Amino acid sequence: MTQKKKKILILTGDAGFGHRSAAEAVQSALQSEYGDKCEVKIENPLNHPKIPSLIRESQTDYDQIVKKLPELYKFGWEISDATLPVTLMEGAFIIVLYEVLQKSLKDFKPDLVITTYPIYQAPLDAISQLTGQTIPFITVVTDLVTVHHVWFNTKTRYCTIPTDHVAELAKNAGLSEAQVVKTGIPVNPQILALKARDKAELREELGWHQQNTAVLVVGSPRIHDLNTTLETLNYSGYALQLALVAGGNDDLLEMFHKMDWRHPTKIYDFVDFMPRLMRAADLIVCKAGGLIVTESLASGLPLMLAHFLPGQEKGNVDFVVDNNAGALCQYAKDVLHTLADWLRDDRKQLGIMANNAAQLVPPDAAMKIAKLAHDVLDSPVEKQVHRNTGPLQELLARFNIPPS
Repeated sequence: MTQKKKKILILTGDAGFGHRSAAEAVQSALQSEYGDKCEVKIENPLNHPKIPSLIRESQTDYDQIVKKLPELYKFGWEISDATLPVTLMEGAFIIVLYEVLQKSLKDFKPDLVITTYPIYQAPLDAISQLTGQTIPFITVVTDLVTVHHVWFNTKTRYCTIPTDHVAELAKNAGLSEAQVVKTGIPVNPQILALKARDKAELREELGWHQQNTAVLVVGSPRIHDLNTTLETLNYSGYALQLALVAGGNDDLLEMFHKMDWRHPTKIYDFVDFMPRLMRAADLIVCKAGGLIVTESLASGLPLMLAHFLPGQEKGNVDFVVDNNAGALCQYAKDVLHTLADWLRDDRKQLGIMANNAAQLVPPDAAMKIAKLAHDVLDSPVEKQVHRNTGPLQELLARFNIPPS
């Protein structure tokens, strides 16, 4: 008799690419390792029509908000990162997401939920309390260092974290030793598979120059003065080759094509083979987002960080710089100084930075999380602990939300 497949629902968000990319990495690992035993679905509840349009649209407007109002963003991020505001935030998440998440659970009937976006945890726990459903969930933290308090919900079965620093934050927030599991941030499984590939072979496949130092530039609307950085690289006088990725942004793609390139240059729009580009490159110019930083480090790629969000991403910058795996290069003089440092003495320093980068982030985090999920599915279902649901019922009643 064929055993019924277990169902895993992965919840994510689209504020930037990191949360969804982490979800897809975990999905890929689950399907690779346990595809005959489980069915995996990725869903973004924030895209549901019942979610207020302001919240839905804030995902796609994320870059514009942080680009135009960085100091306001920093203030809002910091003031909300405390116990009382987080409690208030969680109440708001329950109000907004309760009905949408309850329908998702009812329709898909998952045996396990994995969330790569923090705001779903409180509503999941509320549904569990009020309906009696015992659906365990695993939280996958997708920030390297500066991690908001809202990530740490004590009702999660496991909270997977990237660093010892974040482990301490989680424990200080009330999570037990057993709940906190250091896995790293899940990255595309191709990064692990490509570790064995030779750079020269990949460069030949991509049509790149074999000898010139390969600089991978991943553009973003958030990088205020990318044009100046590109011109600095273009006129630096070093033997470079450039691989420019516009990421589906038409304005960036147009800017790339308009420039008079003095080095061998490949221009890409949106790519689904970023791990191959990272493996073939010698260094990367990018923003300090959690995903791009993590994937670069996992690929052993030194980073020139051209931009970071104040508050949220400053920790990523510090992590890279303090571990001698990259540099903050927001201005032309920083780019030139870093190139001179990394490329002298037959690129000796660049090799040191690459080795340091490869030591910082495990490329197999997605596989570790898949194994953790499999273990949860194989373990006995935990009994629901009775809690006073009066405050929750009152909260939902105030907003005319049926509990079941």
